Formats: sequence, C-alpha cells, structure tokens
Amino acid sequence: MAGTRITNLQSAPKQPPLIQSPQRTTPGQGAVQMRIKSSQNSGDRLSQSKSMVLQDADLPQKQISRHRRNQSQHNVAVTAMLEPYVELKGENLNVAKISESGKKQRKNWTSMWTMLTADQLLFYKDKQQETSQKPGAKAEVVQLCGAVIEWTTEKSSRKNVFQVTTNTGSEYLLQVDSYSTASKWYDTVRKAIDSSTKADGGFPLRRSNSTDYLPRHSSLPGYGSTSNTKQCNPVHRRSINMFSSSKLKHSTSDSADKNGVKNRLKKFIIRRPSMKTLQEKGLIKDRVFGCHLLTLCQREGTTVPKFVQICVDAVDKRGLEVDGIYRVSGNLATIQKLRFLVDQEEELDLDHSQWEDIHVVTGALKMFFRELPEPLFPFRFFQPFVDAVKIKESKHKIQTVKKLIQELPKPNQDTMKLLFSHLHRVLAFSRKNLMSTQGIGIVFGPTLMWPELDAGNMAVNMVYQNQIVEFILIESQEIFNLNRK
Repeated sequence: MAGTRITNLQSAPKQPPLIQSPQRTTPGQGAVQMRIKSSQNSGDRLSQSKSMVLQDADLPQKQISRHRRNQSQHNVAVTAMLEPYVELKGENLNVAKISESGKKQRKNWTSMWTMLTADQLLFYKDKQQETSQKPGAKAEVVQLCGAVIEWTTEKSSRKNVFQVTTNTGSEYLLQVDSYSTASKWYDTVRKAIDSSTKADGGFPLRRSNSTDYLPRHSSLPGYGSTSNTKQCNPVHRRSINMFSSSKLKHSTSDSADKNGVKNRLKKFIIRRPSMKTLQEKGLIKDRVFGCHLLTLCQREGTTVPKFVQICVDAVDKRGLEVDGIYRVSGNLATIQKLRFLVDQEEELDLDHSQWEDIHVVTGALKMFFRELPEPLFPFRFFQPFVDAVKIKESKHKIQTVKKLIQELPKPNQDTMKLLFSHLHRVLAFSRKNLMSTQGIGIVFGPTLMWPELDAGNMAVNMVYQNQIVEFILIESQEIFNLNRK
C-alpha cells in the first residue's frame, strides 16, 4: 500500500503547493501537520515532510517535542512557543518621578500621556506630542529591562498607586483613579518587565511581517547566557566578572590596607566622645517629640510636659470659639517648623505672629501625642479600658474607668487630667466651634491610645478607642473630680 502511494505521488503532475489552514476538529489536532513516509529498512533515518501555517489563533497550547537532528522541526517548536505581546494604547496617567539614579527628587504629580511598548514606558506631555515631529517633542523613556514594579501606599496618599523602579535606581509613581485601569496597567507593565528581563539581553523580538513584539523564550539559543545578561543590565557587569571565579587571590598589600583601615576605625571608636559628653557640650539635645512621657517629665521636673501646658493655654486663650478646633488641620510645614524649634529647646512664644493660626498649635499638640513611643493610655491598659467601656451599668462603668486612670503612672494621669479638662472647656463652646463629644472622640481616640500589636481588627479597635475617649470626656467631672477644689 505504501508502494502504491509512492507511485501515485511520482506519477501525479506537478502543481504549485497549496497552503491551507489546519482544521481544528479534535483536541489532539494542532497547528502542525506531518506526513511521515514509511521506510522498509528499519536502519534508515526517518524522513519527514511538514507543512505548517502558524496563526495567532492556532498557536499550540503545549510545547512541541524537539529533535536536534532536524533543525527545521526545532524552529517550528520555537516559533510555536512565542506568545503575542499585548501593547496598551495610550492613556492619561498621573506620573511622579521621585528618584533619578538613586537621587531623591521632589514629588510632583503630572498628567502624562502614557504608552507601553515591549520593554519601555513612554511619557508624553499630551497626546499631540506623541504624533508631533518637532525636535523638542521627545518622550521620557523608562527602560523596563531589569525593573521592579510594586503597589505602594506609603509613597503617596492617593489611591491605586504603583511604583516602577528601573535597574539604574530611578523611581516612578503611576496613579489613576479607576482601580480597573490601574490594575490593567500594573499587570501589563509587570508582564513587560518579566518578558524583557528574561529576554536574553533585553532586546525585543518581532513577529515576522508584524509590529507586535514577542518575548524571547528559554527554548531559544543562548537563553540565560552571561553575555546577554550583560547587555540587559550593564550596571552589574563588574559584579558578574568579580564573582565568576571561585578562587579569588589577594595580594599582601591588600591585606595590609584592610588591617590599616580596621586599626583606624578601632582608634576612632575608642576616642569618640560619649553621648553624655555630647549632650553636655550642647551638640546633641534631648528631643521633646518622640520622647517617652516619663523620661520627658523627669528631665523637665514636672508631671505634665511643658509643651502640652503651653499649647493648652494658647488654645484656651484664643481658640475655644474657632470653628472646627482640633478637627481642622493646620499647615504641615509650619507645624514641622514649630516642632523643630521645640526639639532644639528654643524659646517658644505661641503668641508670635508666625503661630497666629491656632490650627498649627492644635496640630502640633496632636502630633506630640501621636509620636509618643508609648501612648498616653499605656499599652498594658489598652484591653482593660476596652473591657471597662463594654460595661452596661453606668455607675459601675464610671468607677471602673476611674480606678484604671488612678492606676496610671503619675505623668500619664496628670497629663490626661489636664487634657480632658481642656477638652471639656472646648465642649462648653460647642455652639460656636461646632465640636461635639463624638467629634472629639474621633479625633483623639487613635491619637491617645492604640494597641501594642496590630493583631486584632483595626476597625473594631478604632471604635473602642473613640468610645473610651468620648466616655471619659462626658464623665470627666466625676472621673477627675473637677468640681472639687
């Protein structure tokens, strides 16, 4: 039967070859079809003839077995394993460059027309600049080969922000209000980074007769070679050469230089002045912000920090009737300036014109309590206060909370009494300042107490924090004996 088929093939008139798309009728049938001519002699090599039409829709799902003796079949397998690269169309994204080659830069958000290629992010000022042929209309190019992408919530208060860090140390923040759009860009850029980084030198491949980029695959020759890695990331060329050999030889002069450096460092450490000496000379001053409450009071010789007393007096003097007192935020730069002066033990006069905004004073006071290493309500008292506020019976709840406050260290107890007495006076002007017990509880709850370990539910803890401050504020006269002289 094989002989008859060969005879028919030889006697058939020659016609131009017809290329037809393979019919995908069964799951086992792929894009590659072969006709194998049987051989009567088992010692003969297997002769194969193939016809293939590779289309995007007919890419095989599994890797085709390669045979090195037939190079054409190997090329078929390589071509079949390349996956199409999807390019995102241009879109307006908010972009901020926060670092260039490791050097920090001021964060300025700008709406940029953003485009993604196989291994680059392109930033244009607007959509027209992309098509402009003017010499100055060049895009800012971000190389994705060797880059790192990650979601971030610490670098910006905006939502849906992710960061791209290049292999040269430049950092870019990208943001868009729509989460679906941000997620789409994040996933596509991450795939582009992975493909370009693993692409044997970072150069993109194109599908023949097309502009679509293709990521290189590990089946291609030279995948993972050292030379291609150098092309992808030349910054690491020296480190690769340095550690390529396991036998490193050091000369005697190198060892002597190292010993000399060690000896100089040892002498410097021995001769350096102590912390106490530096403090006595005024080179290092004890801070107020971020200092433990007990330590600060011992240093000042009081049971209430002087800064807290000064701020409370200033608000009592000119802030009780201000709309949104303690709720409205002051200028952060001015607050930081005030904090710097306090930490440097400069003479502080809150009646000065530069502190005329009372919200700056209240903002600094709230910052002082937030930056305490241990909050005004110490860690070990967090759960007892939570249990106390859950008590149903009112008198029993008041007595339990009052007893817990009396067990606090003296600085915590006196500072708490001063603060809640002041907040009680703020409530007396609630019709003018529009502050309520609930509003003050929301502001000061997470400011005055928080758990040592965030193991529990943060939302539940915040509810209890607000309720505790609100309850103490309402019952402050009974708890702190404010009516008694």
